[in-house]
Amino acid sequence: MSKNLVIVESPAKAKTIEKYLGKDFHVLASVGHIRKDTKVDVEHDFAVTYEIDPGHTKVISELKKAAKAADEIWLATDEDREGESISWHLIEVLKLPKTTHRITFHEITKPALEAAIRTPRTVDMAMVSSQQARQTLDMLVGFDLSGVVRRKVPGAISAGRVQSPALRLIVEKEREIEKFGEKSTYKVSGIFGSDETFDATLEKSNLASKEKAAALLESLKGSDFTVSALDFSEGIKANPVPFATAALQIEANSRLGFSSQTTMRAAQGLYQAGHITYHRTDSLNLSDQALAAMASYIKSTYGEEYLHTRHFKTKSAGAQEAHEAIRPTHIEVESAGANDFERKLYNLIRSRTLATQMAPAKVAKTTISLTPDANPNLNFVAKGEIIVFDGFLKVYGKSKDTELPKLKKGDKVKASKIVARQTFSKAPARYTEGSLVKKLEELGIGRPSTYASIMTAIQSRNYVKKGEDEGKPRDVIQITLQGNNVKDEIVTEKSGATKGKLIPTPIGELVSDFLTDHFEQIVDYGFTADIEEKLDKIAEKKLERIKMLHDFYTPFSKLIDHSSFIERYNSARELGKDPKTNKPIYVKIGKNGGFIQLGDNEKESGEKPRFAPLPNNADSKNITFEQALKQLALPSLPRSLGKTTDGTEIIAASGPFGPYLKAGKYNIPLGNNDPYTVDFNTAKSLYDKKVSSIIADWGDIMIINGAYGPYIKGPGRRNNIKIPKDQDPKKLTKEDAEKLLGKNSSAAKTSYTRKSTSVKKSTKTRKTTTKKTTKSKK
Repeated sequence: MSKNLVIVESPAKAKTIEKYLGKDFHVLASVGHIRKDTKVDVEHDFAVTYEIDPGHTKVISELKKAAKAADEIWLATDEDREGESISWHLIEVLKLPKTTHRITFHEITKPALEAAIRTPRTVDMAMVSSQQARQTLDMLVGFDLSGVVRRKVPGAISAGRVQSPALRLIVEKEREIEKFGEKSTYKVSGIFGSDETFDATLEKSNLASKEKAAALLESLKGSDFTVSALDFSEGIKANPVPFATAALQIEANSRLGFSSQTTMRAAQGLYQAGHITYHRTDSLNLSDQALAAMASYIKSTYGEEYLHTRHFKTKSAGAQEAHEAIRPTHIEVESAGANDFERKLYNLIRSRTLATQMAPAKVAKTTISLTPDANPNLNFVAKGEIIVFDGFLKVYGKSKDTELPKLKKGDKVKASKIVARQTFSKAPARYTEGSLVKKLEELGIGRPSTYASIMTAIQSRNYVKKGEDEGKPRDVIQITLQGNNVKDEIVTEKSGATKGKLIPTPIGELVSDFLTDHFEQIVDYGFTADIEEKLDKIAEKKLERIKMLHDFYTPFSKLIDHSSFIERYNSARELGKDPKTNKPIYVKIGKNGGFIQLGDNEKESGEKPRFAPLPNNADSKNITFEQALKQLALPSLPRSLGKTTDGTEIIAASGPFGPYLKAGKYNIPLGNNDPYTVDFNTAKSLYDKKVSSIIADWGDIMIINGAYGPYIKGPGRRNNIKIPKDQDPKKLTKEDAEKLLGKNSSAAKTSYTRKSTSVKKSTKTRKTTTKKTTKSKK
């Protein structure tokens, strides 16, 4: 057995580190957190109760065994607060001394690991305390507030401390776009010259109408153009700065089309394999060793004239200069990564890092002013730019030369074509994942380690969706002067593209409005940023965790207490009365979006209402009464499609959760099939597929072969558990299934008990407070 035991988070990281440290070191992985927080006691200084994750029992057993046999133990989890917390949990669970070696490193290389071994420290309890404070806040806000949101907002799933302000940003941007009043003007440009042609644009050419644009072109018939001014200048293109986490996500989204989650997953793989430095950082610092290595590489590869060494200082107040920006560990390695995502991201990181240490690009700029003889008050401007020295552009960025002909002042040129084209003012741009991360960073909301999870949360809860529309054709008026002829025509262009843009769903808008109306503090940008600063202060030993939590939770709990008096948000909008039945027609919002309802709810009217889906390309905000009538005129649902050979009747239906088939005791989602037009054969194939997926059926408990493998479905909703690979689903008895579901219930407590226990505890506290208040009022 090796004398030294090193514990890291992931097996991939363990494998890389063991390769560098040699035979005297045995490296094992904790596989993430080994304990889960299951309860927060708000009445006793927010004491947290932890439980061992059942999925880590075997891992902990192996770690304990290895720890007993080792002479020295080194905790080498990630260098951020989450990593520090994992190390502390390892000390607690494995019963290690408080003086156990804690080592950190920015990159997984032999020199970095050896340097870390030479300078160990102990676990930083201030960082652990900051992580605990963040986790406690997220539990209290997420779990207490999620319960309120689920009760009060139709279709809502949850609310979070950081995801909610992010959602508000997206909703506010959508409202800006809806209020935007589009205007059109005409911009004039032309092609000039004979042998060497060039483009020039009319200055201040925002002509308000087609008539004015046509009149201007008429006035230029047969006119010569005089070079009235020439301007020559030199400039430089500034180098980019190194990547911090947010900038990496923004650039990967812009250049590679990667989501934040894809970027961070690829970066994690590159870091754990030793190809890049730690990927969760807000530092722009580059180590002296890295700078020296890059200087040597740039000189030998491109020449000394391309080298320009730079040192960067981080503007972020919370950043730690001891950390580094994201860079390759070996700059001379041109390609790295286990898959295409990693290889593309590595190439982006490497080229960006090299560009920071290269000379700026030098450009020669030319500006030519042309005045028409027929109308000297007009001025056409042509701009050219030539790269004199490419500098960092050799490895990063694109630049295209725009060369103008050599002219002198007073020269005459002809216009081969002049065009006045209708242009439309642009509405505010929707956020992409990249631009939203940038905005959150500007506002001080979230931290490098949280941006990806924020993007995932708001989309997985169906509060935000990514647009897929490439844009729709739009008619544009174009007036052309060619020779002495002026003609106008209609051309088309695409507009309104939403592909890759973040668009709030109707449910997302409801949730955001509800929180803004009743929990304004939670979605306030300044307040959320202030919380992040306080968490930084806890890590810096400038603020006590308990004081910070008390200051936050006291007013927050009062808002939660008061929420019982808030009426449920009514998403219904009455469109009118049905001319046949005189029943009201509503457009409503449910879990899966908008739908049409004919008649009041059954509790109010005593009879079931009819439902119909929204028409294609319509949403709950813009559907008209006429459209709703057409949808309701579709075949009445539920409708019987026929019976199978086993006598089961298949019924097509639609409800607040979407279209489905009712077949005996099974409710089968219809997916993309329309319940109004689906035929019996299509429905029967879905039914047969459902029946064939049932491995065992004991009524309230079933074993089903799902898309991701066999699983057990228990009583109630969301009571499922995947069957372990070492167990044959066909041989499981009902008792076996019940045992696994029982374990799943225990695991759910560990994974999600933060929700139930926190809410339960908080509810208990709130009840007590309410009773006392009521008593005092009496």
